[in-house]
Amino acid sequence: MSSFDPARITIPCAHFLHGRQVRDDAALEVRRPADGQAYAGLPLGDAERVDEAVISARQAFRRADWARCAPRERARIMRRWADLIEADIDYLAALEALGSTRPIDQARAWDVPYTAEGIRFFAEFADKHGGEVAATAHDSLGMQIAEPLGVVGAIAPWNFPLSMTCWKVAPALAAGNTVVLKPSEMTPFTAVRLAELAIEAGMPPGVFNVIQGDGPTTGDALCRHPDVAKITFTGSTVTGRAIMGACAETGPKPVTLELGGKSPQLVFGDIPDLDRTAKTLAGAITGNAGQVCVAGSRLLIERSLMAPMIERLNAQFDGLAPGLTWQTGTRFSPIISETQAGRIESVVARAIDAGAELITGGARFETNAGGCFYRPTILQVDKSDNPAVHEEIFGPVLTVQAFDSEEEALALAEHEMYGLAAGVHTADLGRALRAVRQLSAGTVWVNRYGRSNDYILPTGGYKRSGIGRDLGRAAFEANLHHKSVLIDLNP
Repeated sequence: MSSFDPARITIPCAHFLHGRQVRDDAALEVRRPADGQAYAGLPLGDAERVDEAVISARQAFRRADWARCAPRERARIMRRWADLIEADIDYLAALEALGSTRPIDQARAWDVPYTAEGIRFFAEFADKHGGEVAATAHDSLGMQIAEPLGVVGAIAPWNFPLSMTCWKVAPALAAGNTVVLKPSEMTPFTAVRLAELAIEAGMPPGVFNVIQGDGPTTGDALCRHPDVAKITFTGSTVTGRAIMGACAETGPKPVTLELGGKSPQLVFGDIPDLDRTAKTLAGAITGNAGQVCVAGSRLLIERSLMAPMIERLNAQFDGLAPGLTWQTGTRFSPIISETQAGRIESVVARAIDAGAELITGGARFETNAGGCFYRPTILQVDKSDNPAVHEEIFGPVLTVQAFDSEEEALALAEHEMYGLAAGVHTADLGRALRAVRQLSAGTVWVNRYGRSNDYILPTGGYKRSGIGRDLGRAAFEANLHHKSVLIDLNP
């Protein structure tokens, strides 16, 4: 399926508990970002419904048909689940494109296949990790046994609903935990379909549950539930701090938090291909209309390259135009909501008032579609305390600052709050490695920007950009705890 008729898509407006859809009265209105139209209602899971979801997960964990089943059987079910996701690509991609900022072509080419392959990746860990034998005195045997935590609460963001669900759910399930997932109330429906396909793959009922609702009511109740052993969350730093506080007050319980970013891209004068770098820089700020935690939103460029690079970035931006996410050929995403579009406008206005020079963009596209599409924007700034440099905007807004030396570039790259990602563009390997060592960021890309399908590389932040890691072995191990055992061999 490429372009499709939104009216023909079946919407699963329900929780998913006990292995089936559970419907409540609609309390929340869900709108399509591409045209702003309300297209579905969503139940608001209160504390009682959250408790039901956690009980479902806890009972499934205690039944021992998941945590204690043969690890290879757990992996087999997860691989079958991934196969079913790929086979369901037409419906999943359409459902994702309809209700999120993800264009249908991109959902088919990346979001759905990436989700399936991520589940396969974590399934491979199921029987590859069990603990270790410790070095103890010769008359005793010491060991550490790895065990699942229990019920893991997962809270996924709206910007990449399918892939972020995979990040949260797959490592927890592979480690033998059961899961209660709260997707964003703005993009809630593909999670339900993933849960249905998990049951079809052979996952026991109650192992993977989906509770619908908002953050203050549903998310807070999930974080505070005494039988939730851990919370994993991707979203804003402000919300992450609230989640951490709730987990401390009612636990304490561990958290994995991937939070905000304000990621720099350092471009040195020796780059061999100006056009190629310009394409990379443009993609890093316009992908998903800049609604990406690791968006490369701060361009730091050697002064001699500033004018030619801005010229090439403008040429890249000129090829982008608004379009309905369910139509083939749409390349540029809408802003998720009117509220978020207004926030982007506010930050840009304050940045200009504070001395930033507007080079291009700075306004919405004029469109009759009804959605919010913000033009790719370049702001040239001189001071790092400018709001556009300091604040996470979560839109297609790029600030540009010039530097004259490597030391100045690295100093400008430092941000007092955020340290999620960074990019370095140079032909000098020594310079690249010096930058990698000095940059305060959880991920550094060199002569590229953005993740690949190498799931083995973990991701996470420094400073207020988060705690813990998603992806890689680190994500799997974060869903286990270890029991120390010491046996006296000569009682």
